[in-house]
Amino acid sequence: MSWDQQGHGHQYGQQPQPPYGYEGHGHHQQYGQPQQYAQQPYPQPQPYPPQPYPPQPYPQGPYPQEQAEHSEYGQAAAATDAIVAVAVDETAPLPTMETSAAGPAAPQRDRYFDTLRALALIRVVAYHTFGWAWAGMVFPSMGIMFGLAGTLMAKSLERPAVKVVRSRLRRLLPPFWFWGVFVVLAMLVHDWMPGWEIVYWVVPLGDPPGNAWGEQAWEILWYLRTYLWFVLLSPLLLRLFRLAPAVVLTLSLAPILVLTFVWAGPDNRVGTALWDLSTYLFCWMLGFAHRDGVLQRMKPALVVMASLAALGFGGWYAFTHQAESGTYDLDENPLAQAFWSAGFVMPLMWAKTYFGIDFAWLTRFRRTNRIVTVFNARAVTIYLWHEIALILAVPLIDRFWDVPAFETYLPLDSQWFLFGVGWLLIGVFVLLCGWVEDVAARKTPRLLP
Repeated sequence: MSWDQQGHGHQYGQQPQPPYGYEGHGHHQQYGQPQQYAQQPYPQPQPYPPQPYPPQPYPQGPYPQEQAEHSEYGQAAAATDAIVAVAVDETAPLPTMETSAAGPAAPQRDRYFDTLRALALIRVVAYHTFGWAWAGMVFPSMGIMFGLAGTLMAKSLERPAVKVVRSRLRRLLPPFWFWGVFVVLAMLVHDWMPGWEIVYWVVPLGDPPGNAWGEQAWEILWYLRTYLWFVLLSPLLLRLFRLAPAVVLTLSLAPILVLTFVWAGPDNRVGTALWDLSTYLFCWMLGFAHRDGVLQRMKPALVVMASLAALGFGGWYAFTHQAESGTYDLDENPLAQAFWSAGFVMPLMWAKTYFGIDFAWLTRFRRTNRIVTVFNARAVTIYLWHEIALILAVPLIDRFWDVPAFETYLPLDSQWFLFGVGWLLIGVFVLLCGWVEDVAARKTPRLLP
């Protein structure tokens, strides 16, 4: 949230004040079919035993924009990611694996990363509905989304850095602007008068300002701001990482230690950005380490020990410092969040390469595979609009009480019912607003990818 509305230098340590009676606050085509080869009309003599075709490799990047920018299948956010990704990057239609004698198979998608991103978005919506303090420990969504985005960024920077950064901005900002028009107009109607800080609604290098009426909608923008800074810094960070990968990866936890124990940073938007960048820097660098094969070369025992040490320290710090924020919720404790996310994300990304996990079996389940596709293609839309969907779900459910049948047979007072109605409204926003992501990616707009 905007620093001038928080009263201190970063967003952590406050108890959320969610309106409408629920807890939680914001802190971003079909899959390939089996390869078909043209059948010969007559059997052909073969002087040697036939050799199997080599398996098609799965690309490492987690986002659709991994594909070359001018490719038919991927005009290469996640934030955002994020969200997304959250996660919040451009998306491209998933290719099929049809081949013919005239050409090779199209590249496939990696369903392991796609599934992680979809689960991260679901967990974000669940947290903002139920306010579960333990949700971040079970599945630290933001750390996972920054890790996936870092992998993608390292892949993309094989192209000129200026083009990559421009591509990210082009895919991130239009969906943000489209969403922001509705939020800003609604706040203006509710007596908000912005100052010069409204420029952050154009490029969110700092927290965009807003009033208390719209706080639940705009407070999630910290993820887009953090993702944007990581994108801008990535050319420098990647060059620094490649000088001494293991050393730089380890030292990427140092900034959050400095901010916690030495210097808390300035009490303004710069300070807020420093806290968030420091909290998720290690996860972003883990993405670099995965892409460059650093994690793959690590011994399993080292990965397990480092992961358990980070989880142990993060969990210990969260539970022993509850007095500062009144909860063990990782979102209220940046140091605990940084170490817990580091310990959780590291084995996820290491196992991906070490064991060759790709979740290709997911394509056998058409509906589940379709859901994962939509989540990844509309990650920015889902992240930006999910809070508004939850806000609108409350007065909508209030109207249900006026219908006797609904009052009798529906669990109108259940948070789970709110969760379900919220997802229905998210689906509506995906249909109504998701096309903006297609326009931002210079593709033909579609209701669903």
